[in-house]
Amino acid sequence: MGVTETFAALADPVRSAIVDRLVAGDATVGELSTLFPITLQAVSQQVGTLERAGLVSRHREGRARRVHLEPTGIEQAARWLENRRLRLEERYQRLDAVLAGLVADDQSREPLRTAGNTSKRSDEGESS
Repeated sequence: MGVTETFAALADPVRSAIVDRLVAGDATVGELSTLFPITLQAVSQQVGTLERAGLVSRHREGRARRVHLEPTGIEQAARWLENRRLRLEERYQRLDAVLAGLVADDQSREPLRTAGNTSKRSDEGESS
């Protein structure tokens, strides 16, 4: 699945909490349902969404079906975020260079006249 599906799946607080719980190890839907004030069926639906996003898988262990965190989905999202971070950092560095150039240009120009630094024209008007 794509990164969009990954982030969409993780955007929900229940699904995000399920992923957080699965970091500690596999669990059944019944075990996961004890964490939330929602029905077992609702938790199962949330797990299904995570499964379709490639973040978890289900496997049979004896009579139970356990939910397993799939690191590849998280790793894919982490790579995407890192690439995005690098691109943004590059843009910020270019912006810093442009701003530094503007400041240097501004400092090399004649200073603007301020209220304390009046021009001859206004001085001439006062002496008349």
